[in-house]
Order: sequence, then C-alpha cells, then structure tokens
Amino acid sequence: MSILNQKTISKPIVLEGIGLHTGKEVRMKILPSEPNTGIVFKRIDLNSNNIVIPNIFNVSNAMLCTTIENNHGVKISTIEHLMGAMYGLGIDNALVEINSEEVPILDGSAKKFVELFLSIGFKTSDVPIKLIKIEREVNLKEGKKTISINKSKVSLDIDFEIKYKNPVISNQRNTVSVYQDDLNEVYNSRTFCLYEDIENLKKNGFGKGGSLENAIVVDDKKVLNEGGLRNDLEFVNHKILDCMGDLYLAGYKIIGHVKCSQGGHSLTNKLLRKVFENKANFSIFELKEKNLPHTFINKPELKSIA
Repeated sequence: MSILNQKTISKPIVLEGIGLHTGKEVRMKILPSEPNTGIVFKRIDLNSNNIVIPNIFNVSNAMLCTTIENNHGVKISTIEHLMGAMYGLGIDNALVEINSEEVPILDGSAKKFVELFLSIGFKTSDVPIKLIKIEREVNLKEGKKTISINKSKVSLDIDFEIKYKNPVISNQRNTVSVYQDDLNEVYNSRTFCLYEDIENLKKNGFGKGGSLENAIVVDDKKVLNEGGLRNDLEFVNHKILDCMGDLYLAGYKIIGHVKCSQGGHSLTNKLLRKVFENKANFSIFELKEKNLPHTFINKPELKSIA
C-alpha cells in the first residue's frame, strides 16, 4: 500500500473536553470511514439534519474560529485544530460524531489529536488520493492583511507572518513545507490571546471555556502560563496550524505556495473561495505513482480528473 493512497484511522477514538467559546462539555468520537467519503461531522445530539460537511462554502462564521453550517442551520465550530491534524497526518476519510456544536479545545493545540491518531495508526486503501494543484496566483488584501496562493511544483508551503504591538508576541514569521517538514512544533502550538482582551471577548460571547490550560495568555511583557512557551515561534506556528486546518476545507490536499501576513480564518476562507471562482486557477488530479516516494518529490504520474 502506498502513502499516496487514501487512508483513514484504524479504529475509533473518543475525546472529551470543553468548548473554548461555548464553555460546554463535549464528547466526540472519531470513526474510520470509506474511501472518497472525506471528513464528515455528525451532531449526535440532534435526531435529524445533523450531517455537516467541512467545506469552504459551508463556513458561516470565521471570527476567532472556523464555524461550518449545513442548510438547516446546524453548526460545528472550532474545527480548525482537528482539521489541521488530519491534513498534516494525511487522513482523507473519517466520521466525527459530536454531541455539541463545538469541537473540544483540549490544550489549545492539535497535540492531543495527533498523539491519539498516531497511537492507533491508520488503514490505507487501494484508492489513490486526489490533489488540488494551483495553476496561477490568486491574492487578497484587506487593509494591512494580505494573503496569496501561487504555483508550487510538488509541495504545500505556508509562509506566515504576524505583527503585534505586544513586546512578547511582536513580529514573527515562519515557513513550513507541509508534506516534507517535521510539523511537531506546529501541532504543539497553542491558541493565544492578550490578557487585556479577555473581558471583552467574554462580553461578546467568546472564550467562555478559556483558561491557562487551553490557551496562552500574554499580559504585557510576560506569558502567564506555567512553563512559558513550547517553542520560540509558538504564536506564528499556531497561526500556521489554523491555516492548515482552514485549507483542508478545500476537500483535498493542495499543491501550492501560500503567503500570508496578519491574516486568519476569514482571510484564508475568502482566498479559497476566490480560487474556486475560476477553473483556470486550479486543477484537480488523481495521483498514481510509479515509485513509493516519502513525499511528492519523485514526481509521480498525475492523471487529471477535472
């Protein structure tokens, strides 16, 4: 079996935790799924119309987290860390059963998801993966925020930059190659906020489940969390994790180069919508290789299905 064939998890896993924004206790079960079914969410607390598909056109809100919604108004929010873990580990198909509207935040990163997935392993099918290949540059600008996606030969590169007035966060920039680099520091990087913003967030209905157990809190010149940061670029690395999760809402892995400055969930979603407005911007390929490369660098045969 090839790493370039579709895969799912080998057996179900169960997670319990609190929703970062709702503050509600959540139980979530992730189950294996058949090839070509993709990632599917099912609200088991509802009896009907409870299937929600993570798709760029199903994003109903992108403020502080990514929320998807079906045609019946059923929502799943804060999906980006789970989706980022699945993207990075190459999980093409899975059914996510959840008894609330928000994915549990756990420790604020994708660390727990990744550890559980790796501990149970994967089941690889004989069905080839599909890829979206960017054919020409698409870009967006909103004030100081910018994002673009352009061609890449065989990889997905994410070049992300943040700029904060706070001296601890300050300006950070990092670039990762999603299919080739060690992503542990990205997976382990936690969501973050400024202490001065917490009261306002809660007044607006956000962060009801937030704590030092699931978010980095920065107060002026210090990190309030015991043990400090997990890596020197944890702030921007978390933004890269978010970006990976949001990019997976395209449905398939992407071959392209993403460059973003001061963006977030909303800007990434708007970029993908702009990409798919015009078929000249992308191609969809089924990937069949002659060898078994560690990454796509050995130039496997690409068979167009679009």
